[in-house]
Amino acid sequence: MTKILFIAYYFPPVGGAGVQRAQRFVQYLPSEGFLPSVITGPGRSDDKWAPRDASLMSSIPNTVPIYRAAGPVPTSRGTVVERVRRTLGMPSGFSSWWTRSAYELAASGANGARLIFATMSPFESSVVASRLSSRLRIPWVADLRDPWALDEMQVYRSLLHRKLELRRMEGALESAALIIMNTPEARKALLRTFPKLQNKNVICITNGYDETDFSRPIIERKNGKFRIVHTGFLHTAAGLALRRRWHDRLLKGAVQGVDILTRSHILLLEAMERWFAKCPDAAKEVELVLAGSTDEHDRALVQKSNMAHLIQCVGYLPHDMSVDLVRSADLLFLPMQRLPPGRKSLIVPGKTYEYMAAGKPILGAVPDGDAKDFLEECGSGLCCSPDDVPGMVTHLSSAFAAWKEGHQLISPNWEYIRGFERRTQTKVLANAFNRILQETPVQVRHYETSIR
Repeated sequence: MTKILFIAYYFPPVGGAGVQRAQRFVQYLPSEGFLPSVITGPGRSDDKWAPRDASLMSSIPNTVPIYRAAGPVPTSRGTVVERVRRTLGMPSGFSSWWTRSAYELAASGANGARLIFATMSPFESSVVASRLSSRLRIPWVADLRDPWALDEMQVYRSLLHRKLELRRMEGALESAALIIMNTPEARKALLRTFPKLQNKNVICITNGYDETDFSRPIIERKNGKFRIVHTGFLHTAAGLALRRRWHDRLLKGAVQGVDILTRSHILLLEAMERWFAKCPDAAKEVELVLAGSTDEHDRALVQKSNMAHLIQCVGYLPHDMSVDLVRSADLLFLPMQRLPPGRKSLIVPGKTYEYMAAGKPILGAVPDGDAKDFLEECGSGLCCSPDDVPGMVTHLSSAFAAWKEGHQLISPNWEYIRGFERRTQTKVLANAFNRILQETPVQVRHYETSIR
């Protein structure tokens, strides 16, 4: 069994979208001949984006050692000191704590590891991996769950701050033996943006779904209503904030022409109101279920809606319950951010893969990019632009009519969908590890970033 250091700040019992990839890789890598030693956070979080989900621990093999950074996690976000640090491009309190803690844990727990794998964010894990690679003289692999400074949803203080982060990203990734992007478009963008990385080994391993999650019997529903389901985070607060903050647009800290608010339920509610205005009887047979951590902005949109009585906000659900909810849907809702004309999204929301595996119609309000391509190729997508309310109305109406008549609206391409199964993705990762380890060892250049 080949030992590897596996750096993943987000890891069970923390839940949320950022955990599933690391959790499943750790679960299945031992069957491919690799034993991970996990370097992770404390496992406790009050963060909306990382809710607790203790059920995920049951899938982690007992043979996998887990080293946790000692808390408490710095929570200085929003303070004057932290705002000054961010403005000056200095490391945050969290950044300094995590790089120091993870490096110390990994250095003491290496125990014959032959490779380092760092899944990010947080992107400070690249500093830890690079330093360890230099010290231990073993290669490291950069796994980007998000496209870092290329992320079209990320808002910086100014264009200068974005350029500095791009420079930091390029420098950090230069020492990696392998760079993994999680969408094909993100891989293309990386190679297009950073000429220095064009001679690097850069591959794409997407997120996915686990077949065992879909092998349980489906729980029979009793109310007989047409169920529309959205799982995961709603980005209402970030979308509203970006529309209000004129200085982000003036200083170009946000990508020009991006609208994050469309990645919420605001336009779905508008589309449903228009639909019910045309077909009042449909409202008697429809329910909308929103599952995931919500805040006051998310809930306010529901409360202001004329359809509040049709909407259930069930909060964060353990992953197995979330999958069961997805499987119970008659229509799944996948909203994304609006992009300027001619730009393709580098992001595919993690829920997309489980939506496809459910074999249900997916109302995809998505821009051009991989998410749209995946939905169209899998045979389940009813796609329109993120801000196309009339298009949503059309798809809502057609999906409801098919449900009423009892006929299948979609024809899933199961051969294509199975390509996103987690075991398949893990095999691709293991093969990449083997190729790296078979190559002639080279001196790893250390990316000089101070650990504070």
